[in-house]
Amino acid sequence: MSGRTRLALCAAGATLMASGALLPLVETSGWIVQAAILLALQSGVGGLARRVPLARPVTVAAQALVSLLLLTLVFAREQALAGVLPGPEVFRHFSVLLEAGGDDVGRYAIPAPLTDGIRLMVVGGVLVVGLVVDALAVTFRTAAPAGLPLLALYSVAAGLSGDGAGWLWFLLAAAGYLLLLLAEGRDRLSQWGRVFGGAARAPGPVSGGLETDGGAIAPVRTGRRIGAVALGIALVVPLALPALDGGLLDGSGGPGGGDGDGGGTISAVNPLVALQDSLNQPEDREVISYRTNAKNTQDMYLRIVSLDQFDGTTWKTTVRDITDVPARLPDPPGLSPTVRRTEIQTNISADDRYAQNWLPMPYPASQVRIDGRWRYEPVGRAVVGDRGQTTRGAQYSVNSLVVEPTAEQLAAAPAAPSGLAREFTKVPDSLPSVVSSTAREVTEGAANDYERAVKLQDWFASDGGFTYNTQVRAGSGPSAIARFLEQKEGFCVHFSFAMASMARTLGIPARVAVGFTPGSAQSNGTMSVGLRDAHAWPELYFEGVGWTRFEPTPNRGSVPDYTREESPSEDSEESAVPEPSSSSAPSPTPSQSSDCPRDLQQQGGCASAMPQLAGGSGDDGPPIGWIVGGALLALVVLLVPSLPMLWRARVRAVRLGSGGRTQADAAARTLAAWLEVTDTAWDHGIEPDESQTPRKAAARIVRVGQLGPGPAESVHRVAAAVEQVLYAPRPQPTQGLGDDVRRLRDGLRASAGRSARLRATVAPRSAARVVWAVSDRWSALSTRWSQWAAKRWAALRRPARQES
Repeated sequence: MSGRTRLALCAAGATLMASGALLPLVETSGWIVQAAILLALQSGVGGLARRVPLARPVTVAAQALVSLLLLTLVFAREQALAGVLPGPEVFRHFSVLLEAGGDDVGRYAIPAPLTDGIRLMVVGGVLVVGLVVDALAVTFRTAAPAGLPLLALYSVAAGLSGDGAGWLWFLLAAAGYLLLLLAEGRDRLSQWGRVFGGAARAPGPVSGGLETDGGAIAPVRTGRRIGAVALGIALVVPLALPALDGGLLDGSGGPGGGDGDGGGTISAVNPLVALQDSLNQPEDREVISYRTNAKNTQDMYLRIVSLDQFDGTTWKTTVRDITDVPARLPDPPGLSPTVRRTEIQTNISADDRYAQNWLPMPYPASQVRIDGRWRYEPVGRAVVGDRGQTTRGAQYSVNSLVVEPTAEQLAAAPAAPSGLAREFTKVPDSLPSVVSSTAREVTEGAANDYERAVKLQDWFASDGGFTYNTQVRAGSGPSAIARFLEQKEGFCVHFSFAMASMARTLGIPARVAVGFTPGSAQSNGTMSVGLRDAHAWPELYFEGVGWTRFEPTPNRGSVPDYTREESPSEDSEESAVPEPSSSSAPSPTPSQSSDCPRDLQQQGGCASAMPQLAGGSGDDGPPIGWIVGGALLALVVLLVPSLPMLWRARVRAVRLGSGGRTQADAAARTLAAWLEVTDTAWDHGIEPDESQTPRKAAARIVRVGQLGPGPAESVHRVAAAVEQVLYAPRPQPTQGLGDDVRRLRDGLRASAGRSARLRATVAPRSAARVVWAVSDRWSALSTRWSQWAAKRWAALRRPARQES
């Protein structure tokens, strides 16, 4: 195998090893097989172009063109000419996929589903990095700078992953880069030829069979230094990169900012990223339990945050100022004293496994009592964790208002303030016209905004023929809402997004709220909220009432009383202050809640008001296969980093073993002792210089290593013994060379710093001889195989010639 071929294989391998850091970001790992195949084809094209040979820029251009054709074949075959030739439609399709992939990255939790957009981003990103690495390391013969694109690939993955991509992925990426540097050093050394180093390779077992006549040279030394700097940066850069918010059910860092003095902002984090995953969980694990003195719990939605910014693709939070949580929250905006209200108290306990940056609580809250670093966002009336504060295991109490407007009050609501209406009725120009036209068609004949809102809600919930399905993808792009209106199938995200968007086209201020439905009643009087109670719903603004909840999603939650023809329910009566929530065994048999209206019962609704069997997980632990596999993986992870240290200890023991019986054995042991001297010095940072005689090399080791009299005398004694073996007609064996080498090692360790001693023990530099020896053996094996095949072929042809 030629040096360039070996280098190209190492470049592709280093890229794949670095791209392993992307694996935890997506649910499935099949994409890396696809990326490996495309990367192999890209590398093969580079190898063929270099054999022609083509000019270096032309080689890179050829690889880039083939990479584009491959991506077109995989991702845009229908838009391409003849299925592979890219045209304007292909680039337009790539743009749409990349835009959708960017939206999916911000929407889904880690690990995200492997959508077409995300797949194009990861596979295309690996190909681009692979092209740059191959061009630098193989085409332009500079492997050291190739660590920068590898570093970028790892750092992006580390920045997106909440745990910095994991130390195992860093070790894998680092190993790939070091393998590339060693391959380049080996290639350069083979081109320059081997020089006499004053010590021939020792025959027999004394050398361990792992030595070569080559040594470290300046390019390899420079590459290692650059590699060390690059790897050091790789450890620091991920700490400076922001991690994606984990979404609704994950708490990877709080979005709060500031220094605790009442200022700061909250970032535009989208908490819908994990909502669909929560709804599709096989086990409805409890995340919150609460106890309340409200008489009617069917309207006890636990609101987390509101999404008030609509860009045509999705809804997200706006960057807003946050302050310290006041002792008493101000009255909700727009709520008139004439609207009926009742204050209730709710004591809430969050599960230890539920880590969320935003605090779930009934809306509108009037007082919040909680320990920890929490901040208040006034516009959305949300409480957000500051500097990593989450709800994990939190216990808190919330006073909130049960607002009970009448239909007449909502119908008579005056126009919203101009500033509020201007902000919350914005719709982008990219929104398909079918959204506004459908809104006008559905609300035709309505006399006011209230009647329009009720018509929209009823159309989605019952009259429009929509179907609730959590398996439908949320979709992305401006056409997502139009596609939902056409297919009429989706889950709460689709319904809330669509209704809020349509309300804005009608001039009604609207936003989307995210949180939980009331949950299920337990036998001990508490309410249990599980993963599948995650929900999204629209809030519309009516002056005099404020932000008002609507429920367009069929078979989810409860339709508010103020949107029905019948009169509101009876007065809510305050009971005694509730006790703190505590876990208890659930009711074994579900029963229909008496609070559930008849029309919802006919629709199959009120599921969240029914007691559910919510016991603990039935999981008996991971399968035995996972345990065995994990143990083997842990063994490999612990063993592989220690292989250089173990190999070095074994080789040192062999070289400094018994001297043998014959004169030839004594000579071999002397050469082995000298090789151990040079490798010991190399491990401590004194790189071997093969051009010097043993005497000059010994003097250099003494000078650079700052050795004392004892170790210096030992080095010179070994060097003199080597010169006798190499040049004396009748060399005299020298006794005690093993002790001399040990004194040298002790002297070098005494003069070296702590980090240098640790490096010499754990990661000895002389372990590079393993790679060289393996390469030599492979070359010898290839030569023997070729010779055997030639002889075999000649033997097979000889009888044929004799018969003819």
